[in-house]
Amino acid sequence: MGARRRPTGAAQVSVQADGVRSPVAPSRIAEAVRETLRAERAGAALVSVTLLSPRAMATLNRRHLAHAGPTDVISFGFRDPAGAVIGDVYLCPAVAAENAKRFARPVREEILRLAVHGTLHVLGHDHPDGELRMRSPMWRRQERLLARLLSRRPAQRPASRPAPATPATKR
Repeated sequence: MGARRRPTGAAQVSVQADGVRSPVAPSRIAEAVRETLRAERAGAALVSVTLLSPRAMATLNRRHLAHAGPTDVISFGFRDPAGAVIGDVYLCPAVAAENAKRFARPVREEILRLAVHGTLHVLGHDHPDGELRMRSPMWRRQERLLARLLSRRPAQRPASRPAPATPATKR
């Protein structure tokens, strides 16, 4: 959440890994964010995605959400006075990998799901906690956007069943 450039008419997306390894290339994560912004007709936007280690994510989670331990994704977003979207999305690939294993999903799919999920939160979408989460309009929108994104890569098509909810942490 450092210094910002003023967004111009198009979406500007950056991805920083800072030594954190991910099976998904930063360019593919940026594409997922841009596609979500485009599908949601966000217009001018400046979104940064930062990949974090579990330790760094746990610190962020405790400091900003008062939750213990690492989580998979945390997002912060707002609109500037001109209406441009400005947001930060923090992803933890290690937690995403744990979730992918637990829910029998490909880890690349899970990381892209979290990029879409975090971007929707930046845009102001929200969902309930618990069981209702998977039936929420946000979750359904997320899964439609993810399916569209993955359809461009036939080897990574999502399973036909709906994705189970990830941990109960509100993101």
